[in-house]
Amino acid sequence: MSAPEPSKTEQRKAEHVNIILKENVSAEYDYWNDVHLVHNALPEIDFDEIDVSTTLFGHRLAAPLVISSMTGGFAGGREINANLAKAAAEVGVAMGVGSQRAALEKPELVPTYAVVKDHDIPLRFANLGAPQLVPQEGKRAYGVDDARRAMEMIDGHVLICHLNFLQEIVQPEGDHRAKGVLDAIRRLSAKFPVMAKETGAGISRGVAQRLKGAGVKGIDVGGLGGTSFSAVEYYRAKKEAIDLKERLGATFWNWGIPTPASIQLASVGLPIVATGGVRSGYHVAKAIVLGASAAGMAKPMLEAAKESAEAVVRELRAVIEELKAAMFLTGSRTVEELAAQTAIVARPTADWLEAAK
Repeated sequence: MSAPEPSKTEQRKAEHVNIILKENVSAEYDYWNDVHLVHNALPEIDFDEIDVSTTLFGHRLAAPLVISSMTGGFAGGREINANLAKAAAEVGVAMGVGSQRAALEKPELVPTYAVVKDHDIPLRFANLGAPQLVPQEGKRAYGVDDARRAMEMIDGHVLICHLNFLQEIVQPEGDHRAKGVLDAIRRLSAKFPVMAKETGAGISRGVAQRLKGAGVKGIDVGGLGGTSFSAVEYYRAKKEAIDLKERLGATFWNWGIPTPASIQLASVGLPIVATGGVRSGYHVAKAIVLGASAAGMAKPMLEAAKESAEAVVRELRAVIEELKAAMFLTGSRTVEELAAQTAIVARPTADWLEAAK
């Protein structure tokens, strides 16, 4: 008996992974280059005494790192998540899975996410899309029972509600209704520890305050500077010859708030995870100095996970070594001491912070 044809959702998830790995989908400008740490020529510490461990959402991590939510819900997703999970457990960092809507709609896809339960990851993030929390055309709204299923699917500690309206408006099959999302997040936050997460366009001060008021326990700023999902959808629309969506993808390729600026803008007294263009331990150090509690990485981990779990471990350990080097060169023994250092922020990122005052 031949295998059943993959659904449109499965096909889309596979396309996303392939496009991210094969095409140029990065924002045109690297805003991390605007951030500089002050060198300490007399650090007065030994490199070997540096401690990069930290606590995030009450869970102890070996380093302030999150393997950001990426995938699941298609045939190749199981192997990717298995490799990421094995590495996260071995190194002792946090991990999120991609949107679990696919498995809620098609239970046979549950193993592509649930595989992470096979590994002792210190902090696991379940994941639902905020647009799916309200009724979309021809689709029901997800609620508390769906969130509970998503959490149980991976034994999640924290539930991500991802805000991806830029992607939805460009995506050929995207959801366009946003009224009521904040109230839906408030309802979930009353039942679960929720982290609101943008997916490449950043979080402003006003939105961060509204999310805090809704009861979320943390914010992943998901800022401009890394993978642009507008760019990803541009390539999908181009392949399908959907001219208007292709044009929208190109027009909004660089839309959003830069990650380094969003870290400070979204600092409203909640833990901040910095994602968006984080490619090295030096970027992680910059994020911590700017006010983040941890930093998330996606594309470098996806590239490694397509090879093996061991490749992901090597990448994580390299990032941690870079982070330790930055801490040594600023005279920081601990993550807390690193957070107390000074960052010099140049233009154009500085313009964002000045305009938002």
